[in-house]
This record gives sequence, structure tokens and C-alpha cells, in this order.
Amino acid sequence: MRIRINGTHFPLETLGPGRRLGVWFQGCPLACAGCMSRHTWAPEGGRESSVRELLDLWREALDKGAQGLTVSGGEPLEQAPALAEFLAGAALLRGAHERAGGVAHGTRADFLVYTGYEEEEWDPPRTRALRHADAVVAGRFRVAEPTALVWRGSANQRLLPRTALGRIRYAPHLRRRATGPAVQVVVEAGRKPGAAPVAHLLGVPARGELGFYERWLAERGLRLKGRSWRP
Repeated sequence: MRIRINGTHFPLETLGPGRRLGVWFQGCPLACAGCMSRHTWAPEGGRESSVRELLDLWREALDKGAQGLTVSGGEPLEQAPALAEFLAGAALLRGAHERAGGVAHGTRADFLVYTGYEEEEWDPPRTRALRHADAVVAGRFRVAEPTALVWRGSANQRLLPRTALGRIRYAPHLRRRATGPAVQVVVEAGRKPGAAPVAHLLGVPARGELGFYERWLAERGLRLKGRSWRP
């Protein structure tokens, strides 16, 4: 199955517990005011991939000790059939990895999905897409409702454990306030020869934190020409 994504990264350390594979879907009709990821909104943006390609990345991440998989966006539930197939395949690979004795430190890898849709908006296709999700962060981002809760961008967003593994893994974090860095900075070379490098800020920044990282990057010689959180 084909799938439209904005990007991937391993190890991701700011969207869920432990070292994780991050996958960002492309396309979001919700267009929340203040969103830091406007570059993921356009459905024709990003690049075309396949579920098989993403599963290959997940297999590699498991071999490197991944403790989880985080799917964000964009809006993953706008590509519900592809998300369903991806998570089902990821669950099969996780099981095979565990049977082969590859569980790092006795910790099973969990699946966390971010969606702007509230639970009552999950129609049957969206619900099926989340069948294998161990936890979901649900709700629109509301810039006027900041929160200090870990892995959430606004106070209305809910962290919903959905499986036994999800309840074990996320119970300590339901009301936990964020401590330590909430943003992971990744700088990549330009995709074409001579192109400027690209900085990715991965995570859920606190209010004012994006400006801090702009200055932090400038002090290191990387001045941003475009910013995904501005029109």
C-alpha cells in the first residue's frame, strides 16, 4: 500500500518513552492555529512511500534496540487504511523480534499515535486504523491552552492507553509534567548538491521554546530561512 509521509527519524527521544522510530504522515485538514508543523498540512507535500518501506525501517529500528514507534503528522487518520496496514505489520514484526529474544532490557516496544481527532470522531475506519495502537494522544492543538504535561501540546489533549502494554507503559505519564528537553534538534544536509542544511525540531515545545531554538541554531551558524510554524 502506498502512503504519503513527511519524514522519519531514529532515534526519536521526545515523543514517547525511550528511543523510538518516529514516522510523520503528510496531510492534515485540521490546520490548528499555532501548529509548529504547517509543512505537513498539504496532502500533496512530503513524499510517497510504501508500508513495506516503513516496515523495513521498523525492523532496522528494532534491531538497534528501539523501545517504541511513534506515528504523528500531519494527521495519520487521514490515511486510515495505510495506518492500519502499517501498525498491523509493525505488530507482527514486534512479535517476531520478541520470539527471537530481541527484547531490550525486558521492555516491549509500544506504539503511540498522535491524532487531532477526538475519540468521539473516530469512525469505523479510523477506529480500525488504531486497533494496534498501545496509546493515542488525541485532540486538536489549542495554542491558547498551554500545558506542562509530557508529550502533549495543549491542555485539552488526552493521553489514552488502549492496550495492556499501553496501560503499563503510559500509566506513570498520564499526569506527569515534562522534565528535561522537550525538543530534539536534528540537522540534515540538503537533499540536493549545494542545498542548505535543514533543521528538524522534533517534539512538543513549550511556549516560547521555538524562539529559543531559533537563537540557539543561529549561534551555531545556522540561520533559518523558513519556519514551519509561520505562514
